[in-house]
Formats: sequence, structure tokens, C-alpha cells
Amino acid sequence: MPTTGGEQRGDAFAIAAAALAADGTGDLCSPLRAAVSMPGAVVSTLGEPMGSETVCASTNLGARIDEIQIDLGEGPSWEALRTRLPVTVSDLQVDGGAQWPGTWAALRELDVGALFAFPLFVSTVGIGSIALYSRNARELSGVDVERMSGLAAIVSGTLLRRALSRLEGSDDDAEDEQYSRREVHQATGMVAARNRIGVDDALMLLRGHAYAAGRPVRDVAADVIARRLDLNL
Repeated sequence: MPTTGGEQRGDAFAIAAAALAADGTGDLCSPLRAAVSMPGAVVSTLGEPMGSETVCASTNLGARIDEIQIDLGEGPSWEALRTRLPVTVSDLQVDGGAQWPGTWAALRELDVGALFAFPLFVSTVGIGSIALYSRNARELSGVDVERMSGLAAIVSGTLLRRALSRLEGSDDDAEDEQYSRREVHQATGMVAARNRIGVDDALMLLRGHAYAAGRPVRDVAADVIARRLDLNL
């Protein structure tokens, strides 16, 4: 049987998901752009706790789009992170002036036609956003938006793991792990059961909360065990 357009698009998302999950140190923008045949993609961290910076940009235009939003502190990417919902602007020459007037004016001068932003977050930890853009006005289907949100979840986990690796160093916390392993394991199991997720995801929630709060993982684990803290998705 011939492959339908929907099946082809589904395959593209599956390929992108596999590429994003395969190598936590690789390029994040290319798989995202390819998933929806979009001319450009940008991944950025925004605000606390990771700071505001461009992680990757597929073109110079993408880097400039991100720079504008970071400098002005407004735009689709910020709104997506604030609301934890995708922001779709299919015709930027018409829409966007009311929500983010400064960014809208700057992007129109760059002749950006469409911009789509997807939030990056893990539980209560806000990370940043993905922005996809086109020179021309264009639409993304509801299915494409839903699938891109799934890819955003993979990117969120990747960026959090990268940040934690930088924070912890190679073996710097080995001694702390030696004393906290039982508590961390117990708390991880509690978080996994409460949220009905795997233990790897639960551990990421635990460590992400500790990172955002600037606290040792052991202390956060103790609060979870004592039921002073609930970590919910």
C-alpha cells in the first residue's frame, strides 16, 4: 500500500524522537526542524534556574530571533514557557503585536512569516523553549503541534540532564551519593508511584527540583520521604 502523508509525517516524528533520545550531547535543532519540514529551529533556555541563552540555532536568522526575545524578555518563546502551552503564530505579519509589541516589530523587520514556540519544562522546573520559524506564513496542524510537544518533552529531559552533569561534575558528588543512596532511592520510588512514571523519570524530577531549589538531592529526598514535599507532574 502507498504511504499516506500522515504516515510519512508520523515517520518523520519517530525519526526525530529517536535522534533526540539517542545522543544527549548531539545537535537538537536539526531533528526538530526536520520533523515538520520547517526552515529553521532554535532551542533556548530562559530565565531561572538555567539562565537565558541560545542552546542551538539552525540558521543565523534563528539565532537573531532568539537574541531578540532574550534581550526584550518577551515573545512567543517566553509566553510558551510561562503558560506551559504551545504558542502558534501562523502569520507574524498580522498577529502578535498586542502580546509582545517590541518583539513583534523586530521580527516583522526580519521578514519572519510564522513562528511556533513549544515550552520546555520538567514538572515544576521551567527550562526554556523550542522555536520553529518560517519566512512565509504557514500553518501547523493540531497533530503536528501535539507531536512537537512530545519532542519538546524529550528535549526538556536532555537539557536538564546536561545541566545536572555540569553542576555535579564527573565524580564530585560520589561521596554524597555514598551517604544518600538509600534515601534517594526510596524517595525516587515514592515519586514514581505517585506519578505513575518510571524510576528514571522520577529521579530526574527529584534532581530537577533540587537543582531549581539550590538544595542537595539528599535533603529533597528526605522531605519527600517525610511527606513534607510532594513532587507532582
